[in-house]
Amino acid sequence: METGPTKLLSLGSLLIFHVSLAILHVSASKADLLDTLTDQRLAKAYQPLYDCERCTNRKEKGHRRYFSDGGGADDPVEKDLDIVATYTDTSGNIRINTVKYGDLSDSWVWENPTDQNHDNSNDSVTLKDSFLPTMRPEDNDEVRGDKHFSEEGRIQNQLTSPINPVKLKRRMLRQQRKDERTAELIQQDKETENLIQVAAIELSKEFDTTAKGKYSIWRREYQNANSGSTLKLMRDQIIMAKAYASIAKSKNKTSLYDTLMKRAKESQRAIGESSTDTQLHSSALERAKAMGHTLSIAKDQLYDCATMARKLRAMLQTAEEKVIAQKKKSTFLTQVAAKTVPRQLHCLPLQLATDYFLEGHENKELPNKEKLEDPSLYHYALFSDNVLATSVVVNSAVLHAKEPEKHVFHIVTDKLNFAAMKMWFILNPPADATIQIENVDEFKWLNSSYCSVLRQLESARIKEYYFRANHPSSLSAGSDNLKYRNPKYLSMLNHLRFYLPEVYPKLEKILFLDDDIVVQKDLTPLWSVDLRGMVNGAVETCKESFHRFDKYLNFSNPKISKNFDPNACGWAFGMNIFDLKEWRKRDITGIYHHWQDLNEDRTLWKLGSLPPGLITFYNLTYPLDRSWHVLGLGYDPALNQTEIENAAVIHYNGNNKPWLDLAVSKYKLYWSKFVQFDNPYMRLCNIIQ
Repeated sequence: METGPTKLLSLGSLLIFHVSLAILHVSASKADLLDTLTDQRLAKAYQPLYDCERCTNRKEKGHRRYFSDGGGADDPVEKDLDIVATYTDTSGNIRINTVKYGDLSDSWVWENPTDQNHDNSNDSVTLKDSFLPTMRPEDNDEVRGDKHFSEEGRIQNQLTSPINPVKLKRRMLRQQRKDERTAELIQQDKETENLIQVAAIELSKEFDTTAKGKYSIWRREYQNANSGSTLKLMRDQIIMAKAYASIAKSKNKTSLYDTLMKRAKESQRAIGESSTDTQLHSSALERAKAMGHTLSIAKDQLYDCATMARKLRAMLQTAEEKVIAQKKKSTFLTQVAAKTVPRQLHCLPLQLATDYFLEGHENKELPNKEKLEDPSLYHYALFSDNVLATSVVVNSAVLHAKEPEKHVFHIVTDKLNFAAMKMWFILNPPADATIQIENVDEFKWLNSSYCSVLRQLESARIKEYYFRANHPSSLSAGSDNLKYRNPKYLSMLNHLRFYLPEVYPKLEKILFLDDDIVVQKDLTPLWSVDLRGMVNGAVETCKESFHRFDKYLNFSNPKISKNFDPNACGWAFGMNIFDLKEWRKRDITGIYHHWQDLNEDRTLWKLGSLPPGLITFYNLTYPLDRSWHVLGLGYDPALNQTEIENAAVIHYNGNNKPWLDLAVSKYKLYWSKFVQFDNPYMRLCNIIQ
């Protein structure tokens, strides 16, 4: 009775065992197939990349090391082990086969069942493929972290490719270069930061935060514009209050109109002359709050977008018209102030002329007369009717001259100021330098038959332009030409510069100076400048599109457009070295006369000496270095301070002359330090620093 169940149990056990063997056989078959593919890939992957035997041997050692990790392939004991494999053939019959351990492919790895790195449920034989089907030898380093490994099969890379020494060296060099570049950039950042800090400190030292003067951008109301939020708010409130007040008045809301105007006046009084919040009256904040409340009421009662827009547009137009009118008035008054001689400057020549005649200096000659025509000396030409300005030019030039005894100053003035000019230099002769004073009215050769300007000044048209009783006296009419009505354009002293060879027939080179300049360095090197065949040595004034010929000449006239380039660079009178020999050779005065005659109707250029100078010396001017002559101190308050201090000559060209109240305060010291304020005539006329 026990035989039946026992047989059934044995048969069941045998069946399970056979099934297990079949599975093992299938696994082994699959492993053999994968082993074949793996061997092919390994053979391909480990082809020698280098011709050297040392490199090839090193790589093969690494290859063999991999196969010895399991401990079976090279172990002589394990080569004799038999592995029994059971499988089912195609007909379903169970078959048994024995395989030697040494005959297994290298892809079969023996694992220790006690290894903690593996699950107990794993089979004793595990397939481990370490290559992807499309893997290249050079991809070994990147494949370790690839996502192509199956999570399900837990297939891991057991093959660690040996790193080529050349490749390893390259890695090390790349990392070294990265580290060095990082350190270099950090150092550069530190150096740049230090340079920026130093530059900022130097710039802050040069920046002058004090506001000086009373005119243009130096006025108090232009200081720290929009520096206070409360001040800006109150100004905006006043504008809105005036707009609402106008609308309220048009809608007969008298009470609201009165309230708005009252608040506007209170806010205006609280603002006063303030330019920042700190200067506001203590009640300003309360006024702003009260105004805000009133504006809120006005908005609720009167606000209409279209109406408010029209009103603000009208207010803006009115404000623009007022600004234009004020600019015209300011320009007119500036021109009047520039033409008006201060009382002190009137006093000085009157006192000097009076003493000149009272003390009988009419026949007195200045010393060193023999030097006046010596071409080996340094000769200056200075044409002026301003005694004080002329004295500053001479004093500053002599003070900086290395050999003052070789410097000769030829001063030409008019008949009205001849006595005063001569008296000043009789009483105050410059140390060792030579002075010559001449009267332009005594140049008999300078007459209307020879001089075009004199002939034009005697014409009825010019007299009508300058002297008619009903000519425009305000900027509302004829304002564009107001500055050209300045008497200096009528003075022959202004045009005498075009007759230098006639005035000084025995000289070969001469330095022309205006009376509104200050000399800050020795000027003798100018006589050694090679003008390269040019007649005039001057500093050019063009910067980008500014101060070019089209600024001074009328290029709509064909006489100008056919002969000159509108983009030609302009230059400045005020400090010019002239080659008088070349002047005579090229008949420069004749060229000047030709163009001056063509401009009798003033259609080629307006009055002045610079436009005809640009024409006369066109292509005959040699550009000097800019450091010789810095211009703009008479109109530009934003000049570079370093350039001014390093210049050989600084020029107060413009209306803001240093002897007028219009002068830019921060530039005045450069001029005033050469004024002899301790002179008795200066004290008598109350000319103080």
